[in-house]
Amino acid sequence: MTAVADERRHDGLISVPRHSTAVAGRAHLACVLEAGAPKPGNVSPGRPFADTRYEDFLASADAIARPLESAGRRPLGETVLQAIEATAARTRANTNLGIVLLLAPLARAAIRLLDAPPQPMRASRLRTLHDEVGRVLAETTVDDARSVYRAIRLANPGGLGSAEEQDVAGEPTVTLLEAMRLAADRDGIAREYATAYETTFEKGVPALLEAREEGLAMNDAIVETFLALLAAAPDTHIVRRGGDALARRASQLAAEALAAGGTRSEAGRVSISAMDASLRDSRNLGNPGTTADLTAATLFAALLVGGWSIGSIDAVWPADVAPYQDSEES
Repeated sequence: MTAVADERRHDGLISVPRHSTAVAGRAHLACVLEAGAPKPGNVSPGRPFADTRYEDFLASADAIARPLESAGRRPLGETVLQAIEATAARTRANTNLGIVLLLAPLARAAIRLLDAPPQPMRASRLRTLHDEVGRVLAETTVDDARSVYRAIRLANPGGLGSAEEQDVAGEPTVTLLEAMRLAADRDGIAREYATAYETTFEKGVPALLEAREEGLAMNDAIVETFLALLAAAPDTHIVRRGGDALARRASQLAAEALAAGGTRSEAGRVSISAMDASLRDSRNLGNPGTTADLTAATLFAALLVGGWSIGSIDAVWPADVAPYQDSEES
């Protein structure tokens, strides 16, 4: 084993990543944590949809790790496309298009910062990462848009519909960032691109870190972060599939669950359980999938700046679910 490979294996979760393999490991862990948390209206252990199970999300998390590990060595659009192609080889369902779209710029930014001078304060690291994500997005090209369009067509998300300008069924003539700006008023993922990840960095990460600092176990902190994001804005995945009224109702239920105590009280947990039941139907029209994707991005950003060390280290990462590891040996 080389000295570099050995150092990679000791790049602990409580620190910031020092190698691209560690960045991919954080992405893998973020996906596993997000999928495992019992977020109302979403798939989680023991709560499948008719066409998708928790295991599909685990397989998808594993599939995207290697494409994200090389996010610094290829254009952003190619990273997205390779991750979706890798996912399609593992599962027939669209488990992670939104997640890949959000995690790829974060991974590229984190890898570009690997050689930056260390910053001892987590808040400074978070600002630096946020700024670098903005630069990654500003540098996108028409070719990036073309690759992402191919990825979207391959994933074939439900309720996608069509657009008057730069529709994904055709070929783009603008950069990826410009295309996302055109869709920002109707899609939460596109809105993150257009605002340089405003929701992730200004709402999601603060909510997650605050919950952990207040002593919540990781699963509970994730659920409360998800509820806070959903309460703040209607889920655009629900809007596309179930309509505005259902999306607004889901946001209202999230706000009520938090007001009842969230995961911290019996009344809050009862409210969350009732919310979960009300959002489930045979067609998954009430699935807050975009909010789940934003929760995954929040987790990834927090892990990239050393957020795992916040709060107690609890048993939310099963022993048989290891993070992505580079298999390089010598």
